[in-house]
Amino acid sequence: MTARRSLRILVVDDDPAMVGAITALVGLEGHQVVTAYDGLTAVKRFAEERPDIVLLDLAMPGPDGFTVAGLMRAAGTAPILVVSGESGEPAKVRALQIGADDYLTKPFGRAELLARINALVRRSEMTGSAGGTAEGGVLRVGALTVEPGRHEARVGDVTLRLTPIEFRLLEALARSGGDVVPHHRLARGGWPAEPDPDVLWLKPHLTRLRSKVLEAGGPAVVAVRGVGYRLVTDDR
Repeated sequence: MTARRSLRILVVDDDPAMVGAITALVGLEGHQVVTAYDGLTAVKRFAEERPDIVLLDLAMPGPDGFTVAGLMRAAGTAPILVVSGESGEPAKVRALQIGADDYLTKPFGRAELLARINALVRRSEMTGSAGGTAEGGVLRVGALTVEPGRHEARVGDVTLRLTPIEFRLLEALARSGGDVVPHHRLARGGWPAEPDPDVLWLKPHLTRLRSKVLEAGGPAVVAVRGVGYRLVTDDR
């Protein structure tokens, strides 16, 4: 598989051999690589280089990958692919809860690595599911406008800077027109590549999404205990 365009990829790993291997693999596809070998440098490079995607190891000097993922997620929206030797479910769940978009276990093959990269970048640029209360593909809930085809969301004239997961969650909520979206359906919307996404992953992402939408003056993301979530405007 090849990407449709050249990407700037931030590779974060304390093992020079692994960084070299990944650089060689993605370099063959015409992608540009920015490297970091510790957590502090990774966060600095993320802010300076504005990568299209981050490949992030979990075990490294300084702040570990979990901390780095959280800092990156708070600072920007680029997809984060964790590439780690930790194969246990707790590490995967924690990484996804913090803000990572996908998780790849070492060792891995070239085809799988490129497929994961392409899928994450494609999801950050393209629409998700169909159906709902749209006019010409545009979803509106109060002052909130979501345009899946353009992968844009705004409140009035204020554009929301959302991660791919946050955008998919917001789109699923907007499509409901203010009705409750059950936990399991919302989780499937947020993580379409996961066969059985855990509903516990929802809370941290929806907390960040709620803050961004409210700060821009949009509708509230409200939890309906034991059922799901919905968007609530001032007139509902």
